[in-house]
Amino acid sequence: MKILSEICLSSFDFWSGAKDHNFTYNELKRITKVHESNEVDGSPTTEKQINDLFWFDEESVCEMIGLDHDEYLAR
Repeated sequence: MKILSEICLSSFDFWSGAKDHNFTYNELKRITKVHESNEVDGSPTTEKQINDLFWFDEESVCEMIGLDHDEYLAR
């Protein structure tokens, strides 16, 4: 069974290493909007894809909203 839901990343229940991200509420809202506008084929993003992005590729997430990765890491 597939269940699709639309949520903001500020409400997303991250797990494992992705839980430790340091993005603010407002940054998560901006990331949500940018991610939505970049969806090309209209297929939904899975929870695992979102979690893995925040866990393993924070630098790309920072780039989405124009945030310097080194500044982000220094928080």
